[in-house]
Amino acid sequence: MSRVPLRAAALLALAVLPFACGTPPGTARTVVDTGSGSLEVTRGILPVDGGTLFYEEAGHGAPVVLLHGGQLDGRMWDAQFAAFAARYRTIRYDARGYGHSSPPAGPYSHQADLLALLDHLHVERANLVGLSLGGRIAVDFALAHPERVASLVLAGPGLSGWEWSDESGDPALEQAIAAGDRARIAEAWLAGPYMAPAMSHPDLVPVLHELAADNAGNFLQPERETPLKPPAAGRLGELHCPVLLIVGSRDVADIQDIVERLASSVHGARVATFDGAGHMVNMEQPEAFNHEVLGFLAEVAN
Repeated sequence: MSRVPLRAAALLALAVLPFACGTPPGTARTVVDTGSGSLEVTRGILPVDGGTLFYEEAGHGAPVVLLHGGQLDGRMWDAQFAAFAARYRTIRYDARGYGHSSPPAGPYSHQADLLALLDHLHVERANLVGLSLGGRIAVDFALAHPERVASLVLAGPGLSGWEWSDESGDPALEQAIAAGDRARIAEAWLAGPYMAPAMSHPDLVPVLHELAADNAGNFLQPERETPLKPPAAGRLGELHCPVLLIVGSRDVADIQDIVERLASSVHGARVATFDGAGHMVNMEQPEAFNHEVLGFLAEVAN
């Protein structure tokens, strides 16, 4: 096993994956430097219907799955992955079309992809932690497969079936997409209302630039996702697992409204508001985010 920085290790793991010894086919184990110690991480590429998923796991205990936001990938959880793995079996993966996972080649569903990953890793019930798109996937999965979900942490979540306001549009981003210009897409997205608060943190700027550049092409992919039917917006009363809602006080109005809808519709749901944070709460205020989520998981994770 090698010892490499956490952020660079994913590319190295992909390079050595076919040659790893002593691990199941399609996986590789690597010891990474987290800055405060070392962490043994297993990485794999899972074939799924019409594509592949890249995933990482570390730690032991109750399973916790981290689901990233749109136009991002699993690296957005760097400030959580090692911290959570110190207490739980922590899994993060790149959703279809993002990061090191394959682009959609035909119809697919995020729920089916997540189910395939849990089955592959022999996870019977998971605690799902999702931000934005990841929150939407987590809710859809909990409705489709309630027996596989122990709890939900939904940070600035999307919601299938939500009627987005006219203000949710971004003309600069739409023009960049129409031009097919990946560089312009990345810059417009980072300057838009979802990402602008996070971009005000100088230490996050290079990280977000890298994530945006690597995932800008997703805006240009044809829409092939098979949506949950009926969508989640009208089914929130069916959620019966413990739910923690997290929202930044500077997040966009639609996300604030989604959190209010979830809070009023899901029995027992808790709400934590992070003052001064925008959409990327886990990156903007990582210590507070970790404290809040780990405290919740200590009560409910199984």
